[in-house]
Amino acid sequence: MTNCKGCGALLQSTDSNAPGYTPKEGSEYCQRCFRLMHYDDLTISMRQGIEPDAVMHRIAEMDCLILWVVDLFDFEAGIIPGLNRLLADKDIVMAAAKRDILPDTLNEDKIARFVFGRLKEQGIHIKTLVLTSKLHRMGVEEVKEAVSLYAKGRPVVVMGKANSGKSTLLNNLMGTKQLTMSRYPGTTLDFNEIEIDGQKYIDTPGIEISHSLLMDMAEEDLKDVLPASTLKPTVFQLRGNQSFVVGGLIRLDLTGCDHASCVWYISDRLLIHRGKVENADELWKKHYGELFVPIAKTKEMQKFSIHKDIDKMDIVVDGLGWASVTGQMNTVTIYVPKGVNVTFRKAML
Repeated sequence: MTNCKGCGALLQSTDSNAPGYTPKEGSEYCQRCFRLMHYDDLTISMRQGIEPDAVMHRIAEMDCLILWVVDLFDFEAGIIPGLNRLLADKDIVMAAAKRDILPDTLNEDKIARFVFGRLKEQGIHIKTLVLTSKLHRMGVEEVKEAVSLYAKGRPVVVMGKANSGKSTLLNNLMGTKQLTMSRYPGTTLDFNEIEIDGQKYIDTPGIEISHSLLMDMAEEDLKDVLPASTLKPTVFQLRGNQSFVVGGLIRLDLTGCDHASCVWYISDRLLIHRGKVENADELWKKHYGELFVPIAKTKEMQKFSIHKDIDKMDIVVDGLGWASVTGQMNTVTIYVPKGVNVTFRKAML
C-alpha cells in the first residue's frame, strides 16, 4: 500500500473508521481527504489522537531545515511549548501565514516588529521571517529563496500547530491543490514527503492546539469562529463598567472605563453583545445557549483578571481572536471555557 497524497496516512481498505481508508484499489487519496476536498465533509475527526511530543521529537532527530508555519491571526496559539529547547540547534525559517486575515492597516514592518518581539520574549531564534497568504500566492518566491539559502542540501520539514496553514502554503509552493486543505484541525495525519523544484519537503501532522477554543467547539461551529476574510474591527467607546459577550463562548468585563475603547478582531459571523457588568451574570444565565450561541462543549468557565497597566493592550483567546483595549480603565476580567488559554500582550495594532 502507499500513502495518501492529501494527508500522508497509509492507504488501507479494511477499516472504514480508521485513517487512510479508501474503498477503491489504486486510489491516490483516502476517502476522508476526497470528501474534504470535494464536499467539505469531515468523515473522521482527528483533532486529537496525534501525539504532539512524538511529532516534535521525530523532527528534532532529523537533519533538516525547519519551515515553521504560524497563523498570524492565532499567533499565540501557534507558539509551540519547549520549541526553543527542543529545536535549539535547528535552522528555522518562519512563514507567518494568513496575512490576508489581518486588517490592511497593519503594514508589513509592524507585523515583523510584533513577531520578532514575541519570539524574543519566548527565547526563540529564527533565520528569517516571510509573510504568506493564500491570496496571489503571497510569499511563495520569498519562501523558496529562503529555502535555497538555508537548506544546504537538507530536506525542509514543514511544521506548525494544527490549522496553521501548512498544507495551503505547500500547495502554493507547488502551484497545485495536491494536499488536503480544510478548516478542521488535524488534516495532515503523517509525515508526507513532497518534491518541489528538486527540493524535498516533508509535511508533518499539525501539533495539537490543546488549549485553544477550536478544540472545544463542535465541528459544525468552526465556520463561525474561524474568519474567512480580512478582519473588520468592531469598535466600542466605553464609560463606566462595561461587559461584552461573544456568542456563548467568552465574556469580557471592563471596569472603571473613562475615555476608553474596546476594538474586537474576531470572525464577523460571531455576534458581540454589550451590556453593563452589574447585569452580566443574570444575562449570561438567561441567554446562554439561546441568544448567546455558539457555545463550547465545556460549560465550566475559568476567570482571568488583571489591572490594566499599559495604555494599549490585547486580550487574546486562543482560537477566537482578540480584543484591544485602550484608555483609562481599572480592571480587565475575562471568562473562558476551562482549559482555554488567554494572553495579555502589548497591542499588535
